Amino acid sequence: MGAGLPDTGGVLDPGGAMERLAAWKGRIDQLAADTRAMSDRLQELRLTLADDNGLVEVTIDSSGALVDLQLGHRIQRVAPDVVARTIMSTIAEARQQLATRSQEIIADTVGTDSPAARAIAERVGRQLRDTGPAPGNPDDQRAGW
Repeated sequence: MGAGLPDTGGVLDPGGAMERLAAWKGRIDQLAADTRAMSDRLQELRLTLADDNGLVEVTIDSSGALVDLQLGHRIQRVAPDVVARTIMSTIAEARQQLATRSQEIIADTVGTDSPAARAIAERVGRQLRDTGPAPGNPDDQRAGW
């Protein structure tokens, strides 16, 4: 550099500073694109699951909300409380699978290296896996219907 000034590693180097800013902007732009892709994929996510006995088939959306329920003909030969428990357990299993799939999408799009990505994956997993009281729980207010 100039008369007796030490090389500061680019601190006073406008060209070096511009390169660092351009690289930083590129990383931010890529993160924004990856975040948009993650959000789009998560919003489009739906999962359909049938129970092992063919009584019910449920479809849930990206938030874990039930959007479709199909009942098989076999429910006519099964007690209503068994059908209800089967519906609830199938929804819970679908949410578990949806949480896993959501976390895979997050890892594929934004990765798991950043604290923010890990926090998003944890929050999504917790939201989908927290299904409330277990079906048939005595605390269920509908017990005795």
